[in-house]
Amino acid sequence: MKIINKLLCGLVIFTVACIAQAQGNFATTSEIRAALDSGTITSELLVSRYLKQINQLNDKLHAVTQLSPLAMEEARRLDRLRREGQILGPLHGIPVLVKDNIDTGDGLANTAGSILLSDNIPADDAFLVQQLKKRGAIILGKANLSEWANFRSTNSSSGWSGTGGQARNPFDLSRSPCGSSAGSAIAVSAGMIPLAVGTETDGSITCPAAVSGIVGIKPTLGLISRSGIIPISAYQDTAGPMAATVTGATLMLDAMVGQDSGDSDSLAPSGQYADALNPEGLKGKRIGVVRNLMGYSPQTDAVFELALTVLQEQGATIVDNANIETLEKIHGLEFELLAWEFKDALNEYLANSPSQYKSLEALIAANQNARETEMPFFGQEIFEMAQGSRGRKEESFAHKIEELRQLARAQGIDATMAKHNVDILIAPTVSPAWKIDHINGDHFTGSATTPAAVAGYPHITVPMGFVQHLPVGLSFFASANQEDRLIAAAYNYEQASKQRRAPRFLNGDPAPYISGTN
Repeated sequence: MKIINKLLCGLVIFTVACIAQAQGNFATTSEIRAALDSGTITSELLVSRYLKQINQLNDKLHAVTQLSPLAMEEARRLDRLRREGQILGPLHGIPVLVKDNIDTGDGLANTAGSILLSDNIPADDAFLVQQLKKRGAIILGKANLSEWANFRSTNSSSGWSGTGGQARNPFDLSRSPCGSSAGSAIAVSAGMIPLAVGTETDGSITCPAAVSGIVGIKPTLGLISRSGIIPISAYQDTAGPMAATVTGATLMLDAMVGQDSGDSDSLAPSGQYADALNPEGLKGKRIGVVRNLMGYSPQTDAVFELALTVLQEQGATIVDNANIETLEKIHGLEFELLAWEFKDALNEYLANSPSQYKSLEALIAANQNARETEMPFFGQEIFEMAQGSRGRKEESFAHKIEELRQLARAQGIDATMAKHNVDILIAPTVSPAWKIDHINGDHFTGSATTPAAVAGYPHITVPMGFVQHLPVGLSFFASANQEDRLIAAAYNYEQASKQRRAPRFLNGDPAPYISGTN
């Protein structure tokens, strides 16, 4: 479905090829910033370029669901401020997509991918959106996602939503984009946007980033405010930046952070994370290999072994078999607790939203009435499981939450790092993208995402290489508030390995995407 039929009148609209030839190549945030600073391009023209990209590619990729009616006006305002010498921040005049479970006050619905929330039109921006705007970012629109952030059915197809249809991997249209931040990752990878916001409870930023060949940062819990985000769990949910490069993701992280009185876990940032972009960030670091987060894809593991060589060449010491001994117990506890928390967290969001549906129970009934559009491929077993619980009032909830956090934190990541005296832990992020299967659901074999997700600790994935034509990612994670050391290591690895590659659509046309390394 075309979501733009024509662009605003009065603009000179360039094709991607024309912009690349006449204006320079603007695939990365660094290149865009340089072009804006030099006057080679304006934000107005940049917005029109990305609207053109979305219009050309979205029928194949289903990455974008809504476009902001205010984006072009905001671009012109930011161009005017630039001419007057006022630069709001490192993202001044750069377009950004936000995942469609984040409130924006521009008249767009916050749907979580469900047609049931088409009337959920927030009056105000989420706190993180306010922060982005203060730093000069232009909210271009909303990105498709796995409906309800992949928390409706155990048989779901990642990247499918009632509002956006099936999002598709830009490296192979027959394969999954993973989820739930599927549209955010696809749009960045395919050059439909330079930057996007994702959200993660467990793997929803890092998995789609890895299989789409981009960078994703899941920060420490509380570093980015959760106000205005449709929730799963206050104990694990966080938003995070998704970009083509570590530099772009880091600049975006700096723009998103900020202490929010409306979020009880909100943290003040510790300096500028861009200061950690060190081309020698691996030198002298001890890197622990978490072997029990491997084995779900032998071909991916083989690419990982090559990555270890790069890390060593850059001055890192590899400490093998730095395994997280509590991993099995973490997996055993996580899902049930998420379902209990989800019931109450979602009810609280809905009660204060413009949506006509004020509870999970009401959504379950409405999904039954809209089965043909909302449940053509999979059901709502997770919804029903959550509704059948007592939520946070379950007798063992508080005890089990504390037990789970200890397993992931003090007894998990922290204990592993201390035992092996390492600065960072690494593993392959996830297998290559699997085939989309609306009959059997996702063919997910495992990932490195859970320990950091449950702990609320930072996790960065960076392009690691390829299994045939499909990208795979390398995960860096550590203890709380250690984003700076992860960014330094990830940046050094990215610059040394140069594994990012433009997607070439199989079963479709090649993506008009421009490579870059900064």
